[in-house]
Amino acid sequence: MKLIFAQGNLESKYDNTRHNVGFAVIDEFAKSHNLKWTEKSKFSALVTETTIEGEKVILVKPTTYYNETGQSARRLIDFYSVMPAHDLLVIHDDLALPFGTIRTRGQGSDAGNNGIKSLNNHIGPDYHRIRIGITNDHRAQMGDIDFVLGKFSKDESEALDKLMPEILGFISSFVEGTLAHETKTLA
Repeated sequence: MKLIFAQGNLESKYDNTRHNVGFAVIDEFAKSHNLKWTEKSKFSALVTETTIEGEKVILVKPTTYYNETGQSARRLIDFYSVMPAHDLLVIHDDLALPFGTIRTRGQGSDAGNNGIKSLNNHIGPDYHRIRIGITNDHRAQMGDIDFVLGKFSKDESEALDKLMPEILGFISSFVEGTLAHETKTLA
């Protein structure tokens, strides 16, 4: 069994924001498999599931705020008895990476990301990640909170649409057990 866990904020006012790029990716993955989300309050999450190559795959969008997602992850891991180091993939934005850079890792620190800090506090740092760079030339002109909660520009949204097949490929690689830990600049 694999858990694919996206970082983001559920309210519609956060749609198309940099902080919600994880939700955008997992929504696209769910759409490509014709999956529908169901609210599961016991997990504080929207959940959907499928089977890929004989592997049960559970997709998760926590209903907590971004900075509290570790609570949802802990409940899911305990309920399904999965081992995060092998069975959990987290998809999230990364302020330290330029827009269009995708980095995959098997563990790590929070690097100042409060959602990852919450996950690390609740489940430890050993889980797979797809980190999606969001920094652009306007980054220096505003504070972190305003920047991550800002919307992608039209050009960035179009570029992200073009990057999506590559990012979805990383998810498929994780499910298949072949996700390499690497950095790719795609934009």
